[in-house]
Amino acid sequence: MTAARRGRGVAGPRRPAGRPGCGVALDLGSARTRAWIAGRGLIVDVPTVTFPGTGAAHPVQRGTIVDVDGTARMLHRLLGHRLPRFTRPLVVVTAPVLAGVAFRERARAAAQVLRPRAVLTVPGARAVALGAGADLSRPLLVVDIGAHLTEVVLLMEGEVFDARRTALGTADLPDSTTPAELGEAVVTMVTSMLRPDGTGLAPSLAVEALARGALLAGGGALRPEITCRLADRLHASLRVVPSPHTAAVRGAARLLDSAHAHPSASDASPPGSPAPPAL
Repeated sequence: MTAARRGRGVAGPRRPAGRPGCGVALDLGSARTRAWIAGRGLIVDVPTVTFPGTGAAHPVQRGTIVDVDGTARMLHRLLGHRLPRFTRPLVVVTAPVLAGVAFRERARAAAQVLRPRAVLTVPGARAVALGAGADLSRPLLVVDIGAHLTEVVLLMEGEVFDARRTALGTADLPDSTTPAELGEAVVTMVTSMLRPDGTGLAPSLAVEALARGALLAGGGALRPEITCRLADRLHASLRVVPSPHTAAVRGAARLLDSAHAHPSASDASPPGSPAPPAL
């Protein structure tokens, strides 16, 4: 039937390979998942949970994707019906800076449920800086205090020069830790970057970045009992990102346009092939 119709000059349904502007930005946090669709804005901001049949499960835990299949099911449930039929979106996923190759590979595998042209990753701190419209030409210190993971990252021209992390966040308050302890953990990470004894990879850049003022994101940026302690202990000004919870996904969304021209976005890679490089 299809061949006969085509023989009469009637075209079958066309399957665009991902027209320009068709893209999804994802922030897969251990507490919440946020998704931005190009042209539509932030359309998903929900708890990171999946339902395997025995109740709710958490496929992302403290910056680690522990259940790829569960993450894929969650993405299909949240986004499968929101994407235009037959399109193959470009997907940009934020990744914890020190999560390594494993997180990027698992995120890329889970996102295949969206039938993407390609899945590219961006360090979360860089996405935060882009979402805040920060000047990336100078050293920048990003402190991202999430629900279950806190990262301190030194950026220069958008590239990661140094990074620290701790598996603590606002969800641990006040049961397993206190605001003072969480604040001190951040202080310890920052000061370790400033040391010229080899602990810090770029201490002079870290000093310059701290003098500019650290950029704060994540839910902890809205907790004065944490931010006031940081300002006092670091003797530095702090700049809270507007809408700090969504800064990372907004930054990833800003990358979608430029990512469409990235060589790795030309087509989805077959399973088992090397993952596209981080943006």
